[in-house]
Amino acid sequence: MNKVNKLALAIGLCTGVVATAGAAEMNWRMATPWSGGPWLERDAQMFADRVNELSDGKIAIEVYPGGTLGSALRVTNTVKSGVAQISHNYINYDYGTDPTTALLAGHSSGLTPEEFMLWMYEGGGVELYEEYRRDVFDVVAFPCAILGTEIFLHSNKRVETLEDFQGLRLRTSGAWSELASRLGASTVVMAGSDIYSALERGVIDAAEWGSPEMNQPTGFQEVAQYVILPGVHQSGGFLECQVNEATWDALSEDEQAMLRLAGKMSVFETWLASSFADLAAYQALVDGPNEIVHLDQSFIDTIYEETVKWEDEYAAENEWFARVIESQRDFKDTMSVWPQYRLPIGSMGR
Repeated sequence: MNKVNKLALAIGLCTGVVATAGAAEMNWRMATPWSGGPWLERDAQMFADRVNELSDGKIAIEVYPGGTLGSALRVTNTVKSGVAQISHNYINYDYGTDPTTALLAGHSSGLTPEEFMLWMYEGGGVELYEEYRRDVFDVVAFPCAILGTEIFLHSNKRVETLEDFQGLRLRTSGAWSELASRLGASTVVMAGSDIYSALERGVIDAAEWGSPEMNQPTGFQEVAQYVILPGVHQSGGFLECQVNEATWDALSEDEQAMLRLAGKMSVFETWLASSFADLAAYQALVDGPNEIVHLDQSFIDTIYEETVKWEDEYAAENEWFARVIESQRDFKDTMSVWPQYRLPIGSMGR
């Protein structure tokens, strides 16, 4: 299929016209870290469906839950080894190998989902992303889902200020684990499946996990009194799709372009779906018995100041980290005029 036909098909999908698929010529296994929920059942499957449709059924992708094709937290290795031809993954699971992953997954940088999409697709981010993954991890990767702004904490301790944060027994992971420790919290890394019982039994005081939509089915709000906002530790981010290098190199340029297009379409569609689902999930928290608490601005400022120090330290010793953070900072400078002519989303009266 040439690029013009692919674009026409993409437009058809957006308007509800679906092409008839033929018999699959390539059957791929998709590894994921997800045991269930929207990231598996909606986002990963959505990408698989888009690829099947855009390829006229030539490429069929079977989505596997976390742990079925390899370690749920080692999906990159599963793809690199060829056990799976493709994945739906969170790049920050490779943070222990290289902290640059945090910049591409989303960290306390202040980039919202909308800003992340602008940087990724218009500010050079997607090219950096693909080059970085191939250079450092020997897989081909590109964004294929957006992450919404997270809830800062579900907590049994009221947290508003930096002083409140001191000694907080906090479940977290990745870059925020390092930064939260520097800010005075006592961080604990544990699997998501263990958080509910740890909060209930008082093993931890608080936990961060995801956006309102992602947190709602976990039940954290049932065992933690306070909902702390805003999620400055993870204001936005991406999930990725990775392709095995040999599998990728065997594709035509048109087929490679089609996969990137499927990823871009899935980013947009997951932004729509997750943003809308977050509205109802957050309203349920507001209407429920939990107390909504907003962080003091001075604490937010301190978080950003510590983040900049952390970024500068890694940039001084890691060439890839320096390249990505420079690109993101340049983009932020460009975005500084945005509030002068754009109204904040949701700000208008009715």
